[in-house]
Amino acid sequence: MADGNPRRARRGGMRILVYGDTQTLGRDAARRVAAILNDAVAARGMAHVVFATGVSQYEFLDALLAMDVPWQQVTAFHLDEYIGLPAEHPASFRRYLRERIFDRVPFAATHVLDGDAADPAAEAARYEALLKDVTVDVACLGIGENGHLAFNDPPADFESPHLVNVVTLDRVCRMQQVGEGHFASLGDVPQCALSLSIPAILSAKAISCIALDRRKAEVVRAALEGPITPDCPASVLRCHPKVYFYLDEGAVSLLSPATLA
Repeated sequence: MADGNPRRARRGGMRILVYGDTQTLGRDAARRVAAILNDAVAARGMAHVVFATGVSQYEFLDALLAMDVPWQQVTAFHLDEYIGLPAEHPASFRRYLRERIFDRVPFAATHVLDGDAADPAAEAARYEALLKDVTVDVACLGIGENGHLAFNDPPADFESPHLVNVVTLDRVCRMQQVGEGHFASLGDVPQCALSLSIPAILSAKAISCIALDRRKAEVVRAALEGPITPDCPASVLRCHPKVYFYLDEGAVSLLSPATLA
């Protein structure tokens, strides 16, 4: 991996890129997303992007801010939000995205899931209506320690009729939030959330997915080498025709050499 160049492999529609440092990984992921957005604006005069949150997205979002993107022609959405968590709570995904990107570049519009809505089902329907009106050019994802995409915990519904659902979070998902320092204890983590569905995620024309650290190695192996199954929601990415999978050495530490050949 001389001069920061990644190892590259391909499995179906999935382009796998493996990096020795997360700064280079984040920069390259940002370059790809910026190129997709620029191409969409050139073709249609507008672009639409979905953003994830979490530790894995830090370097990517920092790098994306420095990219040459016609933000005034880009509309942004996000993947998920806790139900019942105030927008200003340190663990709020609305706050995360507002501070890291939404308030830092001049988007055409930013649409957020309102976790404080009095009727979460009605909020899910409202957000779904927004998504139905657009083509998402790129969805930017991470993978949970339990293999979830957005808040689609296992066993995930691969055939949900909805683009946005009210979901119940499993214990592994909630403990990850504690382990990453977002909440002091399991009891502090909300039990329910609003989440884009698996079909909504797969409807994006391209997907950029980042997974970092040795703690994600088992689920990365399951996603890339195991069966495509609701028990590992991230495995469904292998059904998409254009996925860019950005991984560091820790995340690929359990993969067989053949997968990266």
